Amino acid sequence: MEIFIVLLVLAGILIIPNIKIVPQAKAYVIERLGSYYQTWSNGLHLKIPFIDRISSMVTLKEIVKDFAPQPVITKDNVTMQIDTVVYFQITDPKLYTYGVENPINAIENLTATTLRNLIGELELDQTLTSRDIINSKMRSILDEATDPWGIKVNRVEVKNILPPRDIQEAMEKQMRAERERREKILQAEGEKKSSILIAEGEKESAILRAEAKKESDIRIAEGQAEALLKIKEAEANGIKLLKEAKADNAVITLKSLEALKHVADGQSTKIIIPSDLQNIATIATTFSEVLKDNPKK
Repeated sequence: MEIFIVLLVLAGILIIPNIKIVPQAKAYVIERLGSYYQTWSNGLHLKIPFIDRISSMVTLKEIVKDFAPQPVITKDNVTMQIDTVVYFQITDPKLYTYGVENPINAIENLTATTLRNLIGELELDQTLTSRDIINSKMRSILDEATDPWGIKVNRVEVKNILPPRDIQEAMEKQMRAERERREKILQAEGEKKSSILIAEGEKESAILRAEAKKESDIRIAEGQAEALLKIKEAEANGIKLLKEAKADNAVITLKSLEALKHVADGQSTKIIIPSDLQNIATIATTFSEVLKDNPKK
């Protein structure tokens, strides 16, 4: 009985530590007698004591590595510091374990050399404005180079580009000059638009004044025409009344004298009066004959 308990304890000591549970997004690389045996995915597993060994525990999550700034030289011989961020994922735990010694260090060195090659083909201005192109080319090169290591590079980002201090000062001066130029252009455009609006306002105002004067002249002319028409109608009515009243020469003479009085009230500087007042009677007689010649309305 004691022997059975001892064997049971020994079995527990040997078996329990060799029961392994692999968590989600993890993979265990197992060696048997020093050679690769299999890869465990998530779940419950049992390894043989003294024969099987866990060579490495690999995460299958996406890994983000921010590498230190690297000195690079552009095509126009400007030295600057550039640091990158690499997003990668382990797709084959076996290749990752046995493909290269220290994979992270290998990726960092490969990123640095690739970055130097790409920046060496670009000038400073192109480097500052071509981040997307640099990122795309680096991702393609790194992804292809890390395939034998069981690594897939998902994305590469150029984080910072730090040119020398004198270059930064020159760029700042250029930026200030550019901003001042744009400000002057905007100010000139604003003044131009303001002048155009003022001119258009004066034009519309002049048109409105001309239209108002035209309307006023039309109204005045219409008023004068209407007044003249009323005068003519009044004269016609007077002649008609005289005809109907059968006015004699005395009445006509009196009316002629009244008309002469109105003429004297006018603005004329000279009034010609017949020397013989009998001519007035002659004028009256003529006016009477005119009345007789007009047909009765």
